[in-house]
Amino acid sequence: MTTPPDLPTDTFDIIIMGGGPSGTHAGIAAARAGHQVLVVEKHAFLGGSLTAMGVGPMMSFHNPAGEQVVMGQPEELIQRLMKKNASPGHIPDSVTYCSTVTPFDSEALKIELETMLLEAGGHLLYHTHFAGAETDESGKIVDVTLCNKAGLRRYKAKVFIDATGDGDLAAALGAKFAQGRASDHATQPMTMNLKIGNVDIQAVRQNVFEDPDNFEFDLGAEEGLRRLKNTPRVSLKAYKKTWKDAQERGEVNVPRECVLFFETATPGVVIVNTSRIQGLDGTNPYHLSKAEVIGRKQNLEIFNFLKTHCKGFENAIQMDGAAQIGIRETRRIEGLYTLTAEDVLNEVQFPDPIALGGYPIDIHSPDKVETNSNHLAQGTKYQIPMRCLLPQQPNNLIVAGRCISATHEAMAAFRVSPIAMAIGQAAGTMAAVAVEKSTSTHLVDYQLVRQRLIASQAKLPELT
Repeated sequence: MTTPPDLPTDTFDIIIMGGGPSGTHAGIAAARAGHQVLVVEKHAFLGGSLTAMGVGPMMSFHNPAGEQVVMGQPEELIQRLMKKNASPGHIPDSVTYCSTVTPFDSEALKIELETMLLEAGGHLLYHTHFAGAETDESGKIVDVTLCNKAGLRRYKAKVFIDATGDGDLAAALGAKFAQGRASDHATQPMTMNLKIGNVDIQAVRQNVFEDPDNFEFDLGAEEGLRRLKNTPRVSLKAYKKTWKDAQERGEVNVPRECVLFFETATPGVVIVNTSRIQGLDGTNPYHLSKAEVIGRKQNLEIFNFLKTHCKGFENAIQMDGAAQIGIRETRRIEGLYTLTAEDVLNEVQFPDPIALGGYPIDIHSPDKVETNSNHLAQGTKYQIPMRCLLPQQPNNLIVAGRCISATHEAMAAFRVSPIAMAIGQAAGTMAAVAVEKSTSTHLVDYQLVRQRLIASQAKLPELT
C-alpha cells in the first residue's frame, strides 16, 4: 500500500476517528505530547456539532453558581477566538438555563481548531469515512480501513481514539453499548439548526420587555430581564403564546414548546434550535436521510413563523443550513465504569476524575412535546471518571465525547461541547501516556494523566 502524497506515513502512534469538539482536542493534546497523530474527519472541516451541525453557542463552561469548571485547552480555544474578535467570551445566559453561554463565529472556529492541531504537529485527513478495523488474536486493534477519494486504505496505530460521537469504531469491533433510554431505547430527538441573519436585535429586546409573558425564563422573568439588560448577545426561549397559536392554526407542525434561539458572535445573526425530529435512529443511514428532509421542512415553517409574527424578524434572511442534522444521542459504549444521573446530581467523588461538568441533565423528549431538565444545585461540579472512556475491549482503544460509558440521563448532562472538549483533552493525554509507556489503555497511570492535565491548565478536583 502506498501512502497518499501529503501524509508522512500510513503508521501513526495515535489515530483519532472524528474531528468534532472532543476528537480535535484529543488530537491537540496527543500531538502536543510529541506523538505522530492522525485525526480522521468525514467533513471538510473540524468542529463537529459546532460547525457541521450548526450548534451554538457553547454551553456551558460554568456551573449554576458561575464558577468555571471547564478550563485547559477548551478555554485556550476561547481566548484565541476572542483575540480575533470571533467570540465575545463567556457571557450571561438570558434564557437563565445556564449561568453563561459562549457564542462564536463558526468559520473562525474551523480555522482556529485546524491551527491548534497543525501547530502541535498533528495530521488531518478530511473527506474520509471509517470503513472497518482489524484486530489480532488478543483483540487488540491493528489497523483501521478508511474510505475516501483514494479508495480503501489501511492505517496502523498503537492506540486508537473513537471520537465519532456514535461509537462507530468501538461498535464495529463488537464492543457492548447501550442506546437511548432504558425502557425502550428511544433516543433524544434530532434537530436541524437554522441560522438567520439581518435580525433587528434591538427590536427583539424591546419586545421582551414589553411582553415578558410571551417568553420563558428558567429562573423567572425578573432574573431573565436583568440578564437581558447586561448580556451583549441575546438568548431566548421565545414567543410561547404566539407559537402555540400558530401550532393550533396548523402553520407549524414542530413538536416543540416554543422557539429557542441564540445570537451568535455576529450581531444580528441568530441560531434557531427549534426543529425536533423524533422517533429516528441516528446510526441508521435511512433514518438520517429522512431526518434531513423533515428538518428542512420544519425550518422553513419556523422561518416563516418568525418573519410573519415576531418583532425584529420582519427583514430577516435565511442563511445556509447546517451541513448535517444535529444528533444528541446514539450509542453509549459500556466501559469500565458507567456514569449515572445519581453520580451527576450527588457530585460523587471518583478516584480518577479527568473532567468536570456543570451543565444540567437536559433531556429532549423522544416522543412528547416537552423538554425535561434536572437542574443542579448552585455549586455543583460533577466528575467524569477516566474509566468511562475505556471500553472492556479492546485494550488499545479510548472513547471520547458523548458516546462514553454513561446512562441515558447522565449523558444528557455531559453531552455539551465544553465538557466534550475537556473529555477529548483527557483522551488524547491518556493515549499519549499509553504510547510512551507501551502499556494497555486499561493500565494507564491515572496520576500521570492527572499531572499532565493540570499542567495544561485543566481543572480537576482535589482527590479525597
